[in-house]
Amino acid sequence: MDPELQKEIEETVLEVLKNSDMDSTTEYQVRKAASEQLGIDLSESIRKKIVRNVVQTYLEEQQSKAEADEKPTEEAEPEEEEEDDSEDDNKKKTKGAKEYDDDGDLIICRLSDKRRVTLTEFRGKNLVSIREYYKRDGKELPSSKGISLTPEQWSNFSKNVPAIEKAIKKMEGRLH
Repeated sequence: MDPELQKEIEETVLEVLKNSDMDSTTEYQVRKAASEQLGIDLSESIRKKIVRNVVQTYLEEQQSKAEADEKPTEEAEPEEEEEDDSEDDNKKKTKGAKEYDDDGDLIICRLSDKRRVTLTEFRGKNLVSIREYYKRDGKELPSSKGISLTPEQWSNFSKNVPAIEKAIKKMEGRLH
């Protein structure tokens, strides 16, 4: 691919991202908007990869900025204690019986060794995140595989858990 075209795509995608509501915008919407601005089809696989890389980099940068903004307040909290430095670097912070991850997010529960439910704050909003994690340089980092729900969405979901369980039992009954 022409390096100039790639740079133009990257810049346009970045511009679209900066002007988007990151709570509701999808990668598809970003790609579509950039495609319209550029007047070219970005659904071709090589172009899709470029868009995906720009989106992922942008989101990681935004998350890093948000975490950097949160760090001073985390350190100011006297109740939170760091575990002994001689232990493994990816040991979690604890406050009473509560467990926190490396980013200071409250771990509600671990669904498996790679999946967990956390309570986090992003851009001033509290979110319940159900997400897969991966290890890099000894740290457990959140992947893009997962979902983050506002308290209202979580409330709506949790109210419907009995209906979901009932549907699962009904499906299992048909399979056996």
